[in-house]
Amino acid sequence: MKLIFTGHDYRYAVEQSLLAFFPSERPVYEGGDPNTAQVRLTLDGQTAHAATELSVGGKTAGGASRADVSGAVDDYERERLLQRAVKLSFFEAARSLTGVTPAWGALTGIRPAKLAAGLLEEGKSEAEADAILRDTYFVSDSRRALCLPCARAGLEARRGLEKNEISLYIGIPFCPTRCAYCSFVSNSVEKSFHLVEPYLQALLAEVESAGAMVRELGLNIRSFYMGGGTPTTLTADQMDRLLGAVHQNFDLSSAVELTVEAGRPDTITAEKLAALGQNGVNRVSVNPQSMSDRVLAAIGRRHSADDIRAAMELVQKAGFPHVNMDLIAGLPEDTPEQFRRTLDEASAFGTDNITVHTLSLKKGSRITLEGTRIPSVEEVGEMLDYVPEKLRPMGFAPYYLYRQKYMSGSFENVGWCRPGGTGWYNIYIMEELHSILSLGAGGSTKMVDPAHNRIERVFNLKYPQEYIQRPEKIAANQAAFRAFYLKMMESSERSSGNGILTQ
Repeated sequence: MKLIFTGHDYRYAVEQSLLAFFPSERPVYEGGDPNTAQVRLTLDGQTAHAATELSVGGKTAGGASRADVSGAVDDYERERLLQRAVKLSFFEAARSLTGVTPAWGALTGIRPAKLAAGLLEEGKSEAEADAILRDTYFVSDSRRALCLPCARAGLEARRGLEKNEISLYIGIPFCPTRCAYCSFVSNSVEKSFHLVEPYLQALLAEVESAGAMVRELGLNIRSFYMGGGTPTTLTADQMDRLLGAVHQNFDLSSAVELTVEAGRPDTITAEKLAALGQNGVNRVSVNPQSMSDRVLAAIGRRHSADDIRAAMELVQKAGFPHVNMDLIAGLPEDTPEQFRRTLDEASAFGTDNITVHTLSLKKGSRITLEGTRIPSVEEVGEMLDYVPEKLRPMGFAPYYLYRQKYMSGSFENVGWCRPGGTGWYNIYIMEELHSILSLGAGGSTKMVDPAHNRIERVFNLKYPQEYIQRPEKIAANQAAFRAFYLKMMESSERSSGNGILTQ
């Protein structure tokens, strides 16, 4: 669909709305396209007027919205109000043309719970926040029932944080094989086994230098997460060396959790689990995605559902306090009936966390490249509707959620936990509550200054080979992290000296 903007350039807001209503369309800005959206924004004093004219498949529809920007406290708030007006005008036009209201209504952002948490922080009651989500953004009953509990969990997580706390992430970009849906930076060990040990040596050097920087800045580690890829692709000895180095270089004594993705069941052994337990890991995540052999084969997994059952038996025997299982709704060859059987079995393993993702059709995945058949939006909706029906009576509640581009049905990923089973790292990173220092290839370090609503990012090199060969990039990223915190500390001291309270 060709997007034509007048008076603004709010591409992200419009593109996300486009995907929600027209998932097969992709935004274009040059050339001809029979499907078009003309989105205008004008200002009349302190009132913004947004209007959208849609033409799709020979049908046309219009939508309009307005916003009062006189009360905006800063440019950021003003921009937010203008974008909302643009987004709502497109939403109104698209809903009129299609007769469809997406489950998340006019909300297009990655973090719906962040909006709800903001409303609660403003002093609104949960009933008032719920009404705004319903009446202003047209969010469905089922999605509001997910959003508000996650907002509460985010506020609880924020209240428990100290200003000098951060989280630590380490990435292991290797897997036994590459799944058909994957677009992450991960290398099949079959093809890159020779890189694993050199990668580990480079990572150990980064752990040492990052630990020295964290000590210098007086920061504390609130949570630790090792993901990938599949961290348990490493041998038991390699994981022991890596986790030992983490403990030597970072003080994890006050961390609320140490999580490692055990990930693929075909990488889990009793020896590896013992190495995790001996290094203080208290939360593991096993990610079968499906309990159907047919679905597992379709996504390129070389293990069976029986292998998952055997791996979970090992995990249970190892005695980790917290265990998560990841599932995906909408995988190739899956059906609502089979997804229900998957969730039924996963919930019977006794885990205190279950994360249900919606398939995201990333550009670099084999599913997208090969045009693999996937369940319809309606079928995915059936799968997701079963999740609360099954998990709530078992004592699970949603505690974090997020959305991605190109998600089937423009749905969501949701983490569910039993009481006491909250995965705090997931909330910290998704609600952007504090900084995440990321080590390893493909690592994305997010630096957060909550007192000034400032977020900056630096990225490690994506691929193991270049990560190994260019340590100067690691040094540059750490220099940026150090400079960010020194500036934040200086600003905090200056504000305190002026009698201004800081977070």
